[in-house]
Amino acid sequence: MFVALLITGLTVFSSCKQKFTPKPRAYFRIDFPKKSYHQSNLAHFPYRFEYPSYSQLIPDTTFMAEPFWLNIETARHKAKLHISYKTIDNNLHLLTDESHELAYKHAIKAISINEKIFVNAAQNVWGTIYEIKGNTASPLQFHLTDSTKHFIRGSFYISEIPNYDSLQPVIKFIESDILHFIETLNWE
Repeated sequence: MFVALLITGLTVFSSCKQKFTPKPRAYFRIDFPKKSYHQSNLAHFPYRFEYPSYSQLIPDTTFMAEPFWLNIETARHKAKLHISYKTIDNNLHLLTDESHELAYKHAIKAISINEKIFVNAAQNVWGTIYEIKGNTASPLQFHLTDSTKHFIRGSFYISEIPNYDSLQPVIKFIESDILHFIETLNWE
């Protein structure tokens, strides 16, 4: 028995010569596809735009969906841009107020909310872009309108626990696609 204890003790002490250093905590490397875009060809839709070739246009089929609502999904990054459309019927101020309120519901978790005015007079598109910084469910929202007939609201979501630091590369990558959507939007 003494011999067994001696062998076990020598084995334990002799195996501890190498110093163990734990690996630092890190996040997975994210590979992004090359940027390229397709023109939307949605029959009878009152608006057109360009969307990333690595994304899919999926009609919104939720119970509260209305005509011309859709999602632009980038499955690889669990990202989704919800697009809702409304026809203006003497209610532009109500639609813009609602869009503003929905963006500012994220103020509880947000570090900051930056509003940027968007103007594309050539395509008759005006709107507001809300950049929402912090651990929020939606890092970017916007509304766009021609101020007489069309109103679009967009909300960007990533289906992950909102950790702003670790999601930042994906947010920046998809935000540039959303800005491309906004810049190429035109009314039918």
